[in-house]
Amino acid sequence: MTTVDLSTIKGVIFDKDGTLIDFHQSWTSIGLDLAMAAAVNDEERAEELMVLAGYDSQSKRFRPDSVFAAGTNAELIDLWFPTYTQSAKLEILSGVERIISRIAAERAVPVPQCRDVLQFLFNQSMKLAVVTNDSTKGAEETLSALGISQFFTACFGYDAVANPKPAIDPVIAFCDTTGLSPRQIAVIGDNHHDILMGKRAGVALTVGVLTGTGTRQTLREADLLLDSIADFTCLFETQPVS
Repeated sequence: MTTVDLSTIKGVIFDKDGTLIDFHQSWTSIGLDLAMAAAVNDEERAEELMVLAGYDSQSKRFRPDSVFAAGTNAELIDLWFPTYTQSAKLEILSGVERIISRIAAERAVPVPQCRDVLQFLFNQSMKLAVVTNDSTKGAEETLSALGISQFFTACFGYDAVANPKPAIDPVIAFCDTTGLSPRQIAVIGDNHHDILMGKRAGVALTVGVLTGTGTRQTLREADLLLDSIADFTCLFETQPVS
């Protein structure tokens, strides 16, 4: 495992889906429900929408960095309804987020050792945040349902900042909230846009994890590549937080 200097890291930004949450167990069925609703229960059209959003029917997984894997809810609606007016898209978006709010929290499956990792970092007085391209409300409800919301200082969805991932706005918002500088922060995620956000913001460490849709190839720019967030805490065993 790569050795890094962790002594200056005082905060960690986590992506949600694919990093804290098992993406495929949690979101494939949600994607199918959304596609069916968007297709007005036309199964053939729903399948087309799933493919358009990045679903590979052979592997039954979403492609790395596809719209469904990495985009915002608004980007998904733009993709599925390109000819609709903005007001119509906003109405559909509102309906989609109501569906997600209703079912995402109850279907969320945490990655192995998720709570243990968060508890460990919290006990080290780390400031923790979730940065996701899900809605802020949806993300907060999922964290609460999993019983892990108390570990986080902040949660930023795509609608909490002017420009979501891969823009640096969520990192700056976390810095403003905590008083930390980017050079005191690690960013952990399963998609390239997580790594790109961290790199652009100049964070101390970017970490790719293989528990979501990302691959070794798509996460190659990360400073570290780990199997899961469980491996991140192992780095502190020989370099305790000061």
